[in-house]
Amino acid sequence: MQSLAKRNFLKLSLAATAAAALAACGGGNDAIPTPDIVGVLSADPQFSILVEAVVAAGLVETLKSPGPFTVFAPTNTAFAALLVELKITKDQLLANKALLTRVLTYHVLAAKVPAASVPVGKTITTVETGVFKIESSGGLKITDESNRVSNITATDVAASNGVIHVIDKVLLPSDKDIVAMAQSLAPEFSILVEAVVAAGLVSTLQGPGPFTVFAPTNAAFAAALTELNVSKDDLFANTALLTKVLTYHVVAARVLKAEVPIGAPITSVQGETFTIDASLKITDQRARVAGISATDVFASNGVIHVIDKVILPKA
Repeated sequence: MQSLAKRNFLKLSLAATAAAALAACGGGNDAIPTPDIVGVLSADPQFSILVEAVVAAGLVETLKSPGPFTVFAPTNTAFAALLVELKITKDQLLANKALLTRVLTYHVLAAKVPAASVPVGKTITTVETGVFKIESSGGLKITDESNRVSNITATDVAASNGVIHVIDKVLLPSDKDIVAMAQSLAPEFSILVEAVVAAGLVSTLQGPGPFTVFAPTNAAFAAALTELNVSKDDLFANTALLTKVLTYHVVAARVLKAEVPIGAPITSVQGETFTIDASLKITDQRARVAGISATDVFASNGVIHVIDKVILPKA
């Protein structure tokens, strides 16, 4: 009996030793380690231009660091379209390190954000410090600061230091501040731009902000002049009144459509408040109602919402 017990003990000891040895060696069935973001991109031919760009911008070590990061990765086709759009060659893009770095870091978030955690419709801030939004209508779509739309064609590609989402258009931050964006939307906002100049608010609205501007169209201004029984020249000559009205249209924060505090008082730069209801109607201090006809027009220092009536502070 003692001999049998001894043999069983030896068998168990050998089995335990073998198990420990296998565990130390990975058991012979080690999973292949997940590569970092640069490794994942480098292994996929559709991202060869992106990888070249990352190397040219000197961002390899950054994207190999622990992170975590989220990278919105444009394909080679997306880069080819960008070169046509910008009217430059690939060599010219890769040689412009400042531009290249700005564009590439605009595609990176300093956090791991899987598709299920995307804050739909809300402000997303990039490593470059610019912003964009993602919406889910008809699939995930990105609107960048230049108001261009990209489709997310694949999500949640795993990397050891983050996650990759594939996109079909290179994202671009904006070089247009709110004033420049309003000018680019002319002639619909030509009176608004004239008013901003007349009130001496250009430098303010070109500042870092961020701002949200509720921008009345020319038709809205024409209706306001009739309502107030003044001419455009008279309104523009009254700098104090003009400044009061214009600053009532500005909020000292970037507030996208999805971030509007429905029904709550919104304080303007002028100091008085207005409210916005669930149907995107603004009620001003005189109980007048204006409709928001377009939302989330991005600028480098904020966002513009188009309105169909000039809103007014207290008389």
